[in-house]
Amino acid sequence: MNPILDQIENPQDIRGLAITDLSLLAEEIRTLIVDTVARTGGHLASSLGVVELTLALHRVFDTPKDKIVWDVGHQTYAHKIITGRSCRFASLRQQGGISGFPKRSESPYDCFDVGHSGTSISAALGMAVARDKRGGQEKIIAVIGDGSLTAGLALEGLNQAGHLRKNLIVVLNDNEMSISTNVGALSSFLSRKLTSDFFVRLKKEAEGILQGVPMFGKDLLALARRAEDSLKGFLTPGMLFEALGFNYVGPLDGHDLEELVTTLANVSRLDGPVLVHVATKKGKGFPPAEKNPSLFHGVGSFDRETGAVHESKGGTGTYTAVFGCTLSELAEKDDRIVAITAAMTDGTGLAEFRERFPGRFFDVGIAEQHAVTFAAGLACQGRRPVVAIYSTFLQRAYDSILHDVCLQNLPVIFALDRGGLVGSDGPTHHGAFDLSYLRHMPNMTIMAPRDELELRRAMVTALSHGGPFAFRYPRGKGTGIPLAVPINPVEIGRGEKLVEGADGTILAIGSMVNPSLEAAEFLRKEGVSVAVVDLRFPKPLDKALILDAAKAAKPIVTVEENTLLGGVGSGVLELLADQGVSRPVLRLGLPDAFIDQGTQAELRAGCRLDAAGIAASIKNWLRG
Repeated sequence: MNPILDQIENPQDIRGLAITDLSLLAEEIRTLIVDTVARTGGHLASSLGVVELTLALHRVFDTPKDKIVWDVGHQTYAHKIITGRSCRFASLRQQGGISGFPKRSESPYDCFDVGHSGTSISAALGMAVARDKRGGQEKIIAVIGDGSLTAGLALEGLNQAGHLRKNLIVVLNDNEMSISTNVGALSSFLSRKLTSDFFVRLKKEAEGILQGVPMFGKDLLALARRAEDSLKGFLTPGMLFEALGFNYVGPLDGHDLEELVTTLANVSRLDGPVLVHVATKKGKGFPPAEKNPSLFHGVGSFDRETGAVHESKGGTGTYTAVFGCTLSELAEKDDRIVAITAAMTDGTGLAEFRERFPGRFFDVGIAEQHAVTFAAGLACQGRRPVVAIYSTFLQRAYDSILHDVCLQNLPVIFALDRGGLVGSDGPTHHGAFDLSYLRHMPNMTIMAPRDELELRRAMVTALSHGGPFAFRYPRGKGTGIPLAVPINPVEIGRGEKLVEGADGTILAIGSMVNPSLEAAEFLRKEGVSVAVVDLRFPKPLDKALILDAAKAAKPIVTVEENTLLGGVGSGVLELLADQGVSRPVLRLGLPDAFIDQGTQAELRAGCRLDAAGIAASIKNWLRG
């Protein structure tokens, strides 16, 4: 039983609560979050850290009329719980359930769809400008974490917001900073007092008096403002934000509800852009998450009592782990290798590399564009940079790849983790487009390994290549195939026929090769004999192998875990058309739509990209 939470249907219900009851509500919310994520997995540490901040925001501001724009959105579980979704919270991140991120179609309290970092300030500023154009009065609040401020987009948004001087509140959720007793107490005291009605009124009256002093009024006013800025700069870390045109408030204790409510109420009455700096603790209230916030940032199911994760994050059998240990193995012999990641050291499997080769490892923060161009600079000087980034995040650096790497034909290696469907994180995180957005770039070579051994071979092939090279691999466990040593490279553009067949040919790529082999076995039992080819390279395609399949005058099926638009199937059709070959081709892949959340198995089955679905699609097509 949750005696307070059970009475909360929407934020209006928390606005009359006493602070003591709000504190009790915060604990009930934390319990629900931990209980749920222990079953479903999810972004635990970040959501536990902002419970009090979430309650304070919804108490002070008139949501959903006032707009709260969350950055990334993996910290919004408390927000979802108090905005009418507590009864559905058990379905978090499940197929057909509520999203792990804000989603406009899910609730009027979710005013902007998010999932990638750095977007909140730009989106909130756009809403503020639109509000002013129609004469609205609602408040617009962007909530952004300190990690997301490393994103160039966030800094661009801050820059324009300070220039436009619109009424906009940016809440900086700093979950790396600890507030010392003396500075924190003094700073929060100043923040409450400097934003109070009395001080604001006094400040305006004082400015009017100083401006009215004959001859010296302007000089006195300028001196007073410099003195105020100097005091703020000495006592608070806000000089950067003041320089960008923001009125800086903080840092505040992000777990002190009374302080948060009082200060936010004062800030809500200020004109112009305001930045409120709030310090929080990731994993607050759940000791295992407090102790290891990185593990519990995005975690699978775990034991509620001990915090032991049921399925180890990044276990030894995953593609990510194979990539990480192989890169360290190769770097031992090749001191040109440099590893680069964008705030995803653990997620991309580079923790071992960081420990073994600290001088050759760079975490650039959430700055994918910079990561790519930084790598280009390294490659210009003889290094062999390996940029390890999730597929969905690398698309943010499209121009940097095209202009700074491919145009100069630089030997930058892109390791695209989470290629294809990733599961419960949903449409913002599926790596559904990489083959399409990389395939048309001149000088780019792309490989999609079918298993862990082929992944290792892709890595040595990339290192031996003299130009841009990308390889993509899926999330999760591999096939368990033995990892042979030494690692032999693959001839670029050469596929491999794995199974012979007389009735047609399946041309598969990457994660779809093994399901295609299973599908071929299903069909064989029904009297249909199809060959299976691992194309290996979306670019360059194995022209000879494809044309050989076409010469057999039998149907061709392409299978890929990428959007069909511009993917491998499109490349095969282009090749056949250029050669004047007319053959029936069935393309299987991801539809021209955003795929929702669910387990990888559920989503692949829904897209007919599991073995049964591939076999059924081929059988129906052949009967056609």
